Amino acid sequence: MARLVLAWLLALLFVVILMVNTGPLRGTEPLPQIIIVVVLALVITGAFSHLRRVRLIAGHANLDTLGNRQRRQIELPFEAGEAFDMLDATIRELPYTEEIESARDSLQIRAKVRRPNPYGRAVLGWLNPFSWLGSRRNQIFATVTPGDGIGSVTLVCEPESGAWTDWFRVDDGANLVNAEAISRALARRVSERRRREQQAATQAATDKELAQAKLNLLHAQVEPHFLYNTLASAQYLTRSEPAQADRMLGHLIQYLRHSLPSAEETLSTLGEELERARAYLEILKIRMGARLDMKIEVPDALRAITLPPMMLQTLVENAIKHGLEPKPGSGTVWILARRDGDSVAVTVADDGQGFGAAGGGTGIGLKNVRERLQLVYGPRASLAVVANVPEGVAATLTVPAQQAAMAAAEPQP
Repeated sequence: MARLVLAWLLALLFVVILMVNTGPLRGTEPLPQIIIVVVLALVITGAFSHLRRVRLIAGHANLDTLGNRQRRQIELPFEAGEAFDMLDATIRELPYTEEIESARDSLQIRAKVRRPNPYGRAVLGWLNPFSWLGSRRNQIFATVTPGDGIGSVTLVCEPESGAWTDWFRVDDGANLVNAEAISRALARRVSERRRREQQAATQAATDKELAQAKLNLLHAQVEPHFLYNTLASAQYLTRSEPAQADRMLGHLIQYLRHSLPSAEETLSTLGEELERARAYLEILKIRMGARLDMKIEVPDALRAITLPPMMLQTLVENAIKHGLEPKPGSGTVWILARRDGDSVAVTVADDGQGFGAAGGGTGIGLKNVRERLQLVYGPRASLAVVANVPEGVAATLTVPAQQAAMAAAEPQP
């Protein structure tokens, strides 16, 4: 208040002395004093209103809150481009915004904001000294500085006039309101983003737990028909071919051992899944005889690669049920694995009836495989099912080898 009074007093004295010496106010001695007193009274009351309004807005008054020009430094936990988009949307939603210049490449935003009258319609109008200088608009200048995973926002809110006008007028806390509004809006947007991310993470965890529960149920429920048929075949062979019956029961034990759910780990290895599939195929080979042949080509170096359990088994069962069993004559199942950079591709192929055959299945098994791949690896894994040449179907699982190795060491929910 003292600064404003002093600035206006000096300015008024200069104007009055100039006008008295040049003639307009010569001989009107009381009038200059009256003008000075009236103007200073209006300046003091306006400054007092500014002081009280700033204290009401900020809860306290000091040099920082009372200033017409406000500066904020805000750290957003997002990369620069995302932080800029959030800042741009926030400024566009600010009330009374009239002009916005947004440059995403240089990460700069300029905006003009009309300054409303906080007390409604101005009673004094042009008689108010604070309306004589400068503009009735404020301006906003904001930049985003890229950092290590963060965007540092520098926000400047000031009157649309030179800094010298601060000696003669106040903004009634308008720029303080703009700066605080933008800060609050950014905090709200960050909070909403974090809440959505937490909800997505919670949903993903729930989906993963549900998938794991379904998997445990699948482990516990070994297909009854397969089990019954195998035991019936073994019982029959005990009377005619005891050696074959013994082999079949041995493979069944091996299959069941690898099919029991484990409470300690949710990821298996390619080697373990291969043993389960081999035991399954050996049992079917005894039952189907010369109609079934199998060829397995998996390098020893890839057997330690981790793989979601029962996934390879699903592809092998599909090859048998929908490819070879309906096919007249003999057929072959191939299980191949190869490494391609940071990925491992596991292929189960057959030379059965292929896609065109009737009763090709509902596709639920393959759908479950894709969903589980998405839950475990995200977009870094895939399942491709294509026609085999010259006949049959080939299904290829592609998983990230490094990720699979890391996942084996991480505790799973």
